[in-house]
Amino acid sequence: MRNMTVRESILKTAARLFYQQGYSNTGINQVIEQEDIAKSSLYQHFKSKEDLLLAYLHLTGAETLARLKEASEHGGSPKQKVLAIFDYLASSVTNESFHGCHFLNIVYELPHDASRVRQQVKLQKESVRDLFRHILGPLENEALASEIYTLFEGALIGHKVHNDSWPVWAARAVVEKLL
Repeated sequence: MRNMTVRESILKTAARLFYQQGYSNTGINQVIEQEDIAKSSLYQHFKSKEDLLLAYLHLTGAETLARLKEASEHGGSPKQKVLAIFDYLASSVTNESFHGCHFLNIVYELPHDASRVRQQVKLQKESVRDLFRHILGPLENEALASEIYTLFEGALIGHKVHNDSWPVWAARAVVEKLL
């Protein structure tokens, strides 16, 4: 395994802190301290805290989409692929290191005018919706893909509110009936 670059190491630390304690509660000085680097090193790679956040969201979006695609490969039919994604989600929310959806957590914290960050969150969310469209393509029902995407997002929100897996299982049951 190759060594991480300074940029990758900073991003990894910031990602962990943003996810565990939130964007607003994570200061640049905390990242610098945990990385044991000079402030100039951080700013050499990221011009602002928002740029660091955008890099985190971009990286996490790619990782999340890859995991969802991988989960879908456990199914053969479109229905089985979609249900496999919900099974993956159900498994994820029971993991003690799961603190909710990275993207929803961030969007809840930010003011409405944080347009660059909101755009990055929207891109990630659209990639998940596109995954459902792709999987359900053979059914030629784009509206159904959007409905299932909405159930997926609702399951994430329900889990965050209730701190329980039942919203994911309830959404999965609805998906199974729809398909």
